[in-house]
Amino acid sequence: MSDFPARADCVVIGAGIVGNCLVGHLSELGWTDIVLLDKGPLPNPGGSTGHASNFIFPVDHSKEIVDLTVDSQRQYEALGLQNTCGGIEVARSPERMEEFRRRMTSAKCWGIEARLLTVDDVVELVPFIDPDVILGGFYTPSVSAVDSLETGTQMRRRATEAGHLQTFANTEVLDIETVAGPNRPRVSAVVTDRGRIECNTVAIACGVWSPKLAEMAGATIPLTPAVHQMVDVGPFDVLVETNQELAYPIVRDMDTFCYERQSAGSMEVGSYAHRPILHRVEDIPSNEEAALSPTEMPFTPDDFDEQLEQAIELMEFLGDGEIKYAINGLLSLTPDAAPVLGPAVEVENLWSVAAVWVKEGPGVGRLMAEWMTHGYPRLTDPHGSDVTRFYPQDRNVIHIETRADEHFNKTYGIVHPREQWATRRNLTCGPAKARTDDLGAFYFEAGGWERPHWYESNADLVEHYGIAGRTHEWDARWWSPITDAEHLHLREHCGLVDISPFQVFEVSGPDVVPYIEKMVVNKCDLPVGRSIYTPVLTADGGFRSDLTIVRLAEDRFRIATGAFDGGRDEYWFRHNLPDEGVHFENRTEALATYGVWGPNAIALLQTLTETDLSQEAFGYGQARNALLSGIPTQMFRISYVGDAGFEIYCPTSAGLALWDAIAEAGQDFNLRPVGAGVYGTTGRLEKGYRLMGAELESDYNPVEAGLARPRVKAADFIGKEAYLAAREAEPAAQLTMLRFDSLRCGEGYNRFPMGAGNEPVLTTAGERITDSHGRVSRVTTAGNAPSLDAYLAMAYLPPELAAVGAELSVMYQNELYPVTVAATGANLALFDPDDSRMKA
Repeated sequence: MSDFPARADCVVIGAGIVGNCLVGHLSELGWTDIVLLDKGPLPNPGGSTGHASNFIFPVDHSKEIVDLTVDSQRQYEALGLQNTCGGIEVARSPERMEEFRRRMTSAKCWGIEARLLTVDDVVELVPFIDPDVILGGFYTPSVSAVDSLETGTQMRRRATEAGHLQTFANTEVLDIETVAGPNRPRVSAVVTDRGRIECNTVAIACGVWSPKLAEMAGATIPLTPAVHQMVDVGPFDVLVETNQELAYPIVRDMDTFCYERQSAGSMEVGSYAHRPILHRVEDIPSNEEAALSPTEMPFTPDDFDEQLEQAIELMEFLGDGEIKYAINGLLSLTPDAAPVLGPAVEVENLWSVAAVWVKEGPGVGRLMAEWMTHGYPRLTDPHGSDVTRFYPQDRNVIHIETRADEHFNKTYGIVHPREQWATRRNLTCGPAKARTDDLGAFYFEAGGWERPHWYESNADLVEHYGIAGRTHEWDARWWSPITDAEHLHLREHCGLVDISPFQVFEVSGPDVVPYIEKMVVNKCDLPVGRSIYTPVLTADGGFRSDLTIVRLAEDRFRIATGAFDGGRDEYWFRHNLPDEGVHFENRTEALATYGVWGPNAIALLQTLTETDLSQEAFGYGQARNALLSGIPTQMFRISYVGDAGFEIYCPTSAGLALWDAIAEAGQDFNLRPVGAGVYGTTGRLEKGYRLMGAELESDYNPVEAGLARPRVKAADFIGKEAYLAAREAEPAAQLTMLRFDSLRCGEGYNRFPMGAGNEPVLTTAGERITDSHGRVSRVTTAGNAPSLDAYLAMAYLPPELAAVGAELSVMYQNELYPVTVAATGANLALFDPDDSRMKA
């Protein structure tokens, strides 16, 4: 007890692969007083790391996950704890073979060697696969198996030998204490069954137990323990005779959601096809109570029978083996299947490092150490993993379990980039939902809100404008030609867009001006009624967000951000609040927001108000109060679709009345409801507007994105030093607009790239393009530009290729499509490039 520390700078809870790698990387980055705790024994404390199959398939469609996975493989290799054996994913269906073409595209994008296999190719590599069961395969030579327990041991040892780490196994955390802070509580101590440790920082890296630990501090880590079934079958002569742990490639039988991994003389068979089996943290047994370990729960054979039969179909000899080991192994599932990383929303200096697979563990350890040290990671942008992405309604156990239940069986599924959730819908709706329902709105979920994406009531416009459909089902899924028709109607007449999912904050108080200036790049100390579009940067000068800000009064500003970024942005603004002098308020649910745009929009709205809406009286970028049909509103002359009009804010209680008033007046101006497909894609693309999480991420800076203004404000702001340096340096990349010269595929019909971030921009010879920082050129957004009768894409290119007229290609579904650079620099608009329509 005398050796147990009373104080530490940082306490990491959880000694699985993630916690171990985190302490190792913290030590390397200069943290010198770290304590690592686990309630279990070492080296295997009983968490998910201890029973994981420990294999890594590096190809994924997500850049973020690939960056973490590939970095992890490099770390395992550097430690001598990686066995590179190769891996084959086999297909039983034509749909899966099509998915493999998408995986080939992703592999090309990330520079990972891969190839498609015929049935004969598969059997040559794994002779005991039944060729009559499969149609082909996808082979990745760099698939590997790793020793995650020994990796953890070595990472701990490094930090310990550096004199930076004390580790205490068999030590249970009883409480995480906090003290009041100026804006939210902050961590002050960790209480264990061996004593109390005062500390400045706590990282929760204890997998399935993480929600319980977070709750001790008054915070949330939204995940649920879930079962992944695995059995060890054998022995088999064909495997025993190899005298190797892994002599054959690891096989993933993707259409049955199973895998088969040699383990010396036997075969591990795991499944994601069984019914979702979820547990609560309080149901997990202790080390003393568990027959094997707390996360190796009793096997339920009835759930596995069908999967074992399917494995025997693929590899007949499995039917002759004996099940030597079988578990319901626990892993962590989050509401959207991504990790939960970063600072907790509710408590200062409390960090979530959870829902991480062995394949990402060392990379996450590095990323989190960078985040805790530098304020934001450098390895990759954690936009999709940031725990602050979840809104309050996403953090309750019902939501977590319902979504986990829905996505568990999609672990090996074919998930469309535009795929929508089926469960937990209609929870947050705008005030005009009854009207948009009547108009046949097809809703996409946007940050938990129901947002109309197109309207079936506009189906007649498809024929009117001659909009063609899409031949391939994959391209047509979650898309409608109605979107292009709505776009053209808005350009010709006007449209009404429900943008109530906008996340709207207001900051106010006597010190609000220096606060808001510190937070953003562009100057905010402007006259009341003026607006500012501005990046928000990390300390390293990359994008953390982009926002529109309106000055409502001398001491009040309104901040509007996208539906998918409200949680991250609210956390950041609250985190940086001064001790006093500034008040932050989330106004999202208090306000309804609509957009009215198009050549008839100003005339339509003018019939509802006595306020002069002309450009001369109410200029672009200005905001002011106005009565519309007697309803108090705040009108903001701005456009994300590239046509004249306004964003209109009113109290939610008046939102339905305002919709009705606009719709009624719009009958004389050929007004139609228009969905977010126009607002977020077709209209945006024609104007070359950037999107956070697509064009804008922490890997790039405003100079490269074409968003650097001629001058830099005098006031200091987060990231200013790095931003000034970027302005002085030659940019390593430049954002460009690409025009597809042809969409015709090898089978003779048009295909339509998704712009999901995994489609590489290549030379005409099909070679990858990377800039001097090693960043790959890839499509960040793609879609129709109906006004131009074109298909467009945005992508960063090295300066020598970012020239108008340069000819390149884009890979989609493993085919190349020719493109030409159509615009580069600050103004990427191919429609109305001088903004004359918006300012009419």
